[in-house]
Amino acid sequence: MRILLDTHALLWWLSGDASLSARARAAIADESNEVHVSAASAWEVTTKHRLGKLPGAGPLAVDFAREVTAQRFIPMPITLQHGQSAGALQGQHRDPFDRMLIAQAREERMALISNEVAFDAYGITRIW
Repeated sequence: MRILLDTHALLWWLSGDASLSARARAAIADESNEVHVSAASAWEVTTKHRLGKLPGAGPLAVDFAREVTAQRFIPMPITLQHGQSAGALQGQHRDPFDRMLIAQAREERMALISNEVAFDAYGITRIW
């Protein structure tokens, strides 16, 4: 299965946080799954760290690529189609990072690991 990590799922995986559900943890750990991390998550972590909202994310914010590849996750760039799809999403969800992750999951036909129930309204497969 191809899966995309929401930013909080990535952070909780890296820190071993118990907030990550058992089902999500199992999907990430399953070596038969392709686990992808979006460039949107790099943007989000680095921005929020700079603003002081993620003070514990320093190593990730400083070298996102190293941390992601150390986990053998697959980096996912943001394409023009992803941007267009994110911008065209209907609904009230306003977070641009979330909108990009939803668009990428839809465009790439991937399951999204996230605790965000609001994502279900966008017709994606959500693992939690």
